[in-house]
Amino acid sequence: MNLIVTQRLPDLSRGLLDRLRPMVAGRLKPGMNAYAEQLFIYCCFDREKVKALELEDPMIGIVLYGQKEIWFGDRTHAFPPGSVFVLPRKVPMDVVNIPDETTGFYVALRLDVPSLPEGMPPLSTAERLKGVELGNFGVPLSEALVEALCHAATTIADGAIGETIKRLRMAEVLALLRPLPEARLLFRQSLSDEIAWLIATAPSEQWSVTEVAEQIGIGASTLRRRLSLEGGSFRAILRRERLKAGQNAISSGASSIAAAEAAGYASRSHFSRRFRETFGTSPTGRP
Repeated sequence: MNLIVTQRLPDLSRGLLDRLRPMVAGRLKPGMNAYAEQLFIYCCFDREKVKALELEDPMIGIVLYGQKEIWFGDRTHAFPPGSVFVLPRKVPMDVVNIPDETTGFYVALRLDVPSLPEGMPPLSTAERLKGVELGNFGVPLSEALVEALCHAATTIADGAIGETIKRLRMAEVLALLRPLPEARLLFRQSLSDEIAWLIATAPSEQWSVTEVAEQIGIGASTLRRRLSLEGGSFRAILRRERLKAGQNAISSGASSIAAAEAAGYASRSHFSRRFRETFGTSPTGRP
């Protein structure tokens, strides 16, 4: 079994390169070059080392030419052409980009992941505790993942394709990566995001700090303290997610009464007041 996997991986990498290398032809200039929103080409012609690189958003990288080395502490990981790797946000690491000996340049595609698609859960506390050790950045390839990555990259790069389709293509990639321990770094979200996702799964529930903290796996006081450090509050997150649920219900044709119930409001007038404060209109559409 191991021998079969070892033999197949070069074929998958080759297929990835054959489909994505044409995207960068004629677009090679040093530095980070925006191809489209979320999609970038990085190119260098000389070996370079970037110390203490710290990303604003998690990213998916695909090495097209040359080799990338990622140093985390005293560990290093090398990625040849056709490799896919993920990097987390706000984690300092050293990166070395090594140009290809034949072509003379290093090139990689970068797909940023500033947020997760609606309905896709961030890492739970349990997943974080048993997750892959920080520093294991490589992602194993599969036929489905290669196909999804190629579709996403070419679709996002196409200015004639609408944003809805582009988001769907990116969501397909993330859905395939979500179960992989090696890709968990992409799905680490802030505590605020984790709480928001939990509330959004059942906005009509009577959520409390204690209940949410228990489900996340931390103490209530710790939850409040960490939210404060993030500049948020439990009450604000709860209100926002409930009103989003109410707005979605209204958009789907529900009455204001049904929308209030879906959002967990016992009082329709209270719901209407909060709705107007947030969206500038009443649930019935009157200004």
